[in-house]
Amino acid sequence: MSRALVLFAHPCEESFSQALYETTCEALTGAGWEVDALDLYKDGFDPVMTASERRAYHDQDSNTAPVADYTVRLQAAEALVMVFPVWNFGYPAILKGFIDRVFLPGVSFVLQDGLLQPKLHNIKRLAAVTTYGGTRMRALMCGDPPRKSVTRHIRAVLHPGARTRYMALYDMNRATEIERRNFRRLVAQQLGRL
Repeated sequence: MSRALVLFAHPCEESFSQALYETTCEALTGAGWEVDALDLYKDGFDPVMTASERRAYHDQDSNTAPVADYTVRLQAAEALVMVFPVWNFGYPAILKGFIDRVFLPGVSFVLQDGLLQPKLHNIKRLAAVTTYGGTRMRALMCGDPPRKSVTRHIRAVLHPGARTRYMALYDMNRATEIERRNFRRLVAQQLGRL
């Protein structure tokens, strides 16, 4: 059975993001994936990189020690699915901290002659499920950093043939119950074919 690591980043259990996280896990399980569900808030993940971690960042013999469990889970996954709200046109801090502290040299990439070489060849599927408070036009005017980060930055360290899906509900602040329900249905359909 293939394993999917689902990263979830929202502190409130009553949030629409929580509903999307549950839909995501259910859809993947229904499609035959073994789901490794990682709720960063419930897990108590510390997003702050310490001075000693930064100093050891390029030391591949020791850099994973503070986050070893997370690196093992990332390296065991064949799919990575990120479920998060867009806040201030970026990731929630806890998710950004996860990327900073876990996507390390020797884990997600290696540097060869100063050039980045991807290392997470085990991950062949990437998906993001997210919501924006603003409209798609407003996101475009700001450059849509979260979309670019997922589809370019994260995608760049995965298997060269990794398929990527980015599912976003824009204008969440004004989304109706029907629009939210339809988005959950879309997420279930898309992830059922991941």
